[in-house]
Amino acid sequence: MLELRPTCENCDKALPPDSDEAMICTYECTFCKECVETLLENVCPNCGGGFEKRPIRPKGQLTKHPAKKQKVYKPVEFKVFEKLKAEKKDIAPRNR
Repeated sequence: MLELRPTCENCDKALPPDSDEAMICTYECTFCKECVETLLENVCPNCGGGFEKRPIRPKGQLTKHPAKKQKVYKPVEFKVFEKLKAEKKDIAPRNR
């Protein structure tokens, strides 16, 4: 079951279950669309993979399968991340 994490890991922006701004990688690392597009350039700083729009769980299912409440807030260390981003950003995620 997808966790539906409540905030961007980098900037702590709220990403409620119905957010169109939530982006996830294959491990469910969760970032806002702005961070993914402008800072991360579609490279997950945790795994090197790409991002996709997080699906929106139907409201009727949130009672049975609620969104996660615990935040994962660990701002990206850009000095460390720059090397990974440089290696991966020009490679399509499916080819990484």
